Amino acid sequence: MKVDRIIEGAIATLSGGESEPSFGFVEAVAIADGRVVAAGPAAEMRAVAGRTARRTILEPDEVAVPGLTDAHLHLADTALAAVRLDLTPAATLEAGLARIGAAHRVLADPNAWLRGGGWDIRRWGRWPTAADLTVVAPGRAVLLWSHDLHAIWASGRVLEIASLDRTTAEPPGGLIRRLEDGSPAGVFHEAATGLVTRSAPDPRSDELERLIERTAHDLLRLGIVAIHDPGELEMDSTLSRGFAAIERLSTADRLPIRVHAGFREGALELAIDRGLRSGSPLGGGEGRARVGWLKLFADGTLGSRTAALVEPYLPEPGRGEPPGGPIGLLATPPEVLAQLAARAARAGIAAQIHAIGDRAVRAALDALEPTAGSAPLRPRVEHVQLVDPDDVARFGRAAIVASVQPGDLRDDADRARRAWGRRRSIVCPWNSLSAAGTTLAFGSDAPAADPSPWPALAMAVTRRDPGWSARNPTFGAGERLSIVAALRAACRGGAIAADESDRGHLGVGSRADLVVMPRHALSDPEALREVRPRLVVVDGTVAFEA
Repeated sequence: MKVDRIIEGAIATLSGGESEPSFGFVEAVAIADGRVVAAGPAAEMRAVAGRTARRTILEPDEVAVPGLTDAHLHLADTALAAVRLDLTPAATLEAGLARIGAAHRVLADPNAWLRGGGWDIRRWGRWPTAADLTVVAPGRAVLLWSHDLHAIWASGRVLEIASLDRTTAEPPGGLIRRLEDGSPAGVFHEAATGLVTRSAPDPRSDELERLIERTAHDLLRLGIVAIHDPGELEMDSTLSRGFAAIERLSTADRLPIRVHAGFREGALELAIDRGLRSGSPLGGGEGRARVGWLKLFADGTLGSRTAALVEPYLPEPGRGEPPGGPIGLLATPPEVLAQLAARAARAGIAAQIHAIGDRAVRAALDALEPTAGSAPLRPRVEHVQLVDPDDVARFGRAAIVASVQPGDLRDDADRARRAWGRRRSIVCPWNSLSAAGTTLAFGSDAPAADPSPWPALAMAVTRRDPGWSARNPTFGAGERLSIVAALRAACRGGAIAADESDRGHLGVGSRADLVVMPRHALSDPEALREVRPRLVVVDGTVAFEA
């Protein structure tokens, strides 16, 4: 056996089982053909490696951990967001309109669409309208996603192009905000977003590939070596532009990270006809892309008050009735969720179901439990923000993954206090789920959030944020995770979900994916928040070095 490289220093292998979480420190690992072939004392690894192997020696204040997986990141949307209008800095509707007007004026082509997102009704105080856009961008086709990516704001020109008027019916699981005469006001929720996005022009294939490749390299710099992509926001009945671009990039060996590419309900039959199976290579050969999960929706979001609840939302002054009624909105009837998950499982395709409210989480579990073990990858519930205590143990019993985004708690803690009241004790129950044997898989939900995993890891460990007031320093302290449990969810959770037993740890036989970071961050969660990796290795090769 010819060893290619040894890495010496403090190395956290995370190679223990789920029942014995520990860092599992070793002094060195030996790597051959992209895999860890030995681990142990540095002197032994040098003897195994001989003189021809490259040596990477960590500084005394550094540690190597397994490469991280973002288990919920929209790759094409994140790539496109980097070149579109960002309304996140706009604290008011007026400030947002000023940014939109400025962007409109620099577009020389009057027929060019203005795209972007990041507006937040919580900050703006009222729902924006198509008429608002007419004032600052007259005649322009404008489409702007909300911060949570579950509502879209369209201009009057878009409504004309899409032929939408007072006679337009709402699709199942969707909501159209309307004026007094019944005509669309300009904001579309959940499944109704497709009424306007289907008219938007597609980006050029080569440009989308370039942007995705660039974004993948940006993720590598954060320590992310793999992602699970639940599909594009604007997918309908096709295997999307992003899915096709990922497939082409993988075939051409241009993906620097591993990608499990998913698709939405409308593309299920096409995926079955193509013979796609979860976990199988995408594009053939040995590229880094695999087929992911079928993405289904049980409800909406907390921010839009469309998450489906067992008990009603608390009244919120100035907000009126939640868009989906007092207990939110079931985006897909439970019996349909079950039928779709079963149909996919029979074809070897695992399902992931978006579920934020406790009623939606229960519907998702009801749909997924009968399919457990039927597809190559584990079924999963996405977000899992409010869970009835009676449902916590169901995840572990059925080996259903809880795919969660700890970073979302930064904004959602205040919303949960105002909308869910006394039930805040069951919001984001990460520790309870973990104690019940659930595999937690951490992700970001970018571009709805920052893709950096490090502030999210700190949130999982502290349940607090520097921006919170002194009156509310923590949220649900009993649901904090240890640093090793949080790191395991970021490294191993996604690999377990994807049935990749050779990833997410640095034990013998694992893929040699690792990240070098400051060692003190493994004992100081505030330092964890600020981590910037110095070195990232993928398949035993240095992929990024600061």
